[in-house]
Amino acid sequence: MNNESSNAALHARRLAATPRGTPALADFFVSRARNAELWDVHGRRFIDFAGGVGVLNTGHVHPEVTRAAQRQIETFSHTCYSIVPYEGYVRLAERLNALAPIRGAKKTAFFTTGAEAVENAVKVARAHTGRSGVIAFTGGFHGRTMLGMALTGKIAPYKIGFGPFPPEIFHVPFPSHGVSVEQALAALDQLFKCSIEPSRVAAIIVEPVQGEGGFNVAPDALMRQLRQTCDQHGIVLIADEVQAGFGRTGRWFSVEHSGVEPDLITVAKSLAGGYPLSGLIGKAAIMDKAEPGGLGGTYAGNPVSIAAALAVIDVIERDGLLARADALGARLVSRLEALQREIPAIAEVRGRGSMIAAEFCTPGAGPTAFEAAYAKRVQQLAMARGLILLLCGPGGSAIRFLYPLTIEDSTFYEALDILDTCIREAA
Repeated sequence: MNNESSNAALHARRLAATPRGTPALADFFVSRARNAELWDVHGRRFIDFAGGVGVLNTGHVHPEVTRAAQRQIETFSHTCYSIVPYEGYVRLAERLNALAPIRGAKKTAFFTTGAEAVENAVKVARAHTGRSGVIAFTGGFHGRTMLGMALTGKIAPYKIGFGPFPPEIFHVPFPSHGVSVEQALAALDQLFKCSIEPSRVAAIIVEPVQGEGGFNVAPDALMRQLRQTCDQHGIVLIADEVQAGFGRTGRWFSVEHSGVEPDLITVAKSLAGGYPLSGLIGKAAIMDKAEPGGLGGTYAGNPVSIAAALAVIDVIERDGLLARADALGARLVSRLEALQREIPAIAEVRGRGSMIAAEFCTPGAGPTAFEAAYAKRVQQLAMARGLILLLCGPGGSAIRFLYPLTIEDSTFYEALDILDTCIREAA
């Protein structure tokens, strides 16, 4: 390795060549990765509990996913599906239609990013209803495009300096941190009375488990009432599964836990095992309301990513990764709850399956006395010991865990030991 390829030199080059709006958590540069481990340019090993922000449920460079992508690259890499279609797109749509927890005929369209999937969900909902209003929740994250930012219920860092945002977007409180389901639903009712009548609302979008918002689980009672409200007023219910989907919570889609059927589902992240791909799955009668040419994009449904996604589904099914998500999550929760009995700053351990977060608050000061500084100390100490962690929630007061579901048991327990040490040391 020459000096220009050292971590320090690469960091200096990064600062000179890229804007400060695209920061990096790590002060090192990756050289190679395998499953739940990666190595920097100096050969130092790290256990990856970030997973590219929930993208790597099947791990880094999964051999079957990699082979599928390689085979596709050797055949053709791009035609633009709307110009010359290919069978893989159709086959993946068929498989997602079969997996989606929606009764009746379904259809799927593919895009590139989660934000694109969300934007197209809103487009389809508006085309179907002929309405413009969209309701989202505080703490929700739906992307960094203009509409994605408007839907996102968090200002810093996503919205600062970027307004004005598209109109006809409304927010109601998400039931967490002292907000009850009853209070959230009362706020929705108040919104209908004071800001927009239900007959002008095209869609309600909700993350069944919030990602950036703190891995807050939408109570089943909330999901059931949203379904009832949408049915009553002809509103489209959108489940944003970009981070919570594809096995993370122990189900293909996190909305399955509630038993509620959405009208549209957005997917991305772990859908294609690290290759850029997103999708919108929905009731055929709703999906078909967009005019020909109204959906798509030059790179939408890239054939290499499609091939990878088909392999991802095979791996999840064959290797029982839904059950493994539950098993790994239970081990993590057990370790965190044992720590919680000793360290009262761990205010809550929450989530579903392997979508787990530990939130830190000042003991005895209430559910909103967030201790973001504590969570940050744990993250920094863990990084120094070779464990990559991500924060989430209000001000970054919660640690979220997004390890690959394919992680080896020995590596998983090694990471939990590091985590245990760092939480104690940060106290």
